[in-house]
Amino acid sequence: MSFSYTVRESVSGFKRTKLSTFVSIVTISISLLLLGVFAVITINTSRFIDTLRNNVEMEAFMQEPTTRDGVSELINRVKEIPGVDQVIFISKQEAAEIFKEQFGEDVQSVLEFNPLPPSLKIFLEPAYRTAIRANEVYEKLKAIKGVESIIYRKALLEFIDQKTATAHNITLGLGLLISLSAIFLVSNTIRLAIYAKRRILRTMELVGATPGFIRLPFLLEGIIQGLVGGILAACVLYILLEHAMRFILLEVAQYVHMEPMFYLMVAAAGVALGLVGSIISVSRFINTAPHA
Repeated sequence: MSFSYTVRESVSGFKRTKLSTFVSIVTISISLLLLGVFAVITINTSRFIDTLRNNVEMEAFMQEPTTRDGVSELINRVKEIPGVDQVIFISKQEAAEIFKEQFGEDVQSVLEFNPLPPSLKIFLEPAYRTAIRANEVYEKLKAIKGVESIIYRKALLEFIDQKTATAHNITLGLGLLISLSAIFLVSNTIRLAIYAKRRILRTMELVGATPGFIRLPFLLEGIIQGLVGGILAACVLYILLEHAMRFILLEVAQYVHMEPMFYLMVAAAGVALGLVGSIISVSRFINTAPHA
């Protein structure tokens, strides 16, 4: 099979179905543009959520009195707990200094003694920065002798987990709906091209043309539609995110910067949508196209 023939037949499909091809390309562009916006929102939301998770720490207050050896032993036992990434000891004096920085009052001068207990600041590994996994660490910490009480932002982690799951489901649902719409329009465009060439296809079948020889131009036509739509969407997204956003919301622009790979993936997604749509159409109509 001649590659030049395949390309010529693919281009001829554009000429025969100009309007539907244009609508298909525009639909793919709009679909990918919407998907791209959702992706940007999702990616940057994930970054923000990761930042919140990174700031979640546990603080285990120690029973008094404490000794240097007792503190060292307690730190070692805490480090052995799965999920614990780092442990920092906060002495009574350091706790008083932190209190003064945060509240502007010297607790020792007010009460004439330091009521703040020594504690351990415990940072979790990334995989344990969820409500369920953090609670596992919390339960193990409670069982350690020498730990009086433990505090951490459990409600915040639960809130993050709940909203993350909801946002993920919404994004997934909208993404699937938009993708299916684009695939349907590409499929419909290829079907019109098949119908326009129904007599030629019948002749090719009679002279012994293989199914692959007949189908390939239509598949290439779908790929070209997807590629053009993907490139258009990638260009619009690049202009919006890398240039226009700076003039509209300068404070936000620094957080929505995307790597070049993102725009290549948008174009590749267009090719995928076009290919899937053309495969569906060719599989359904190439052997059932009217011959009259």
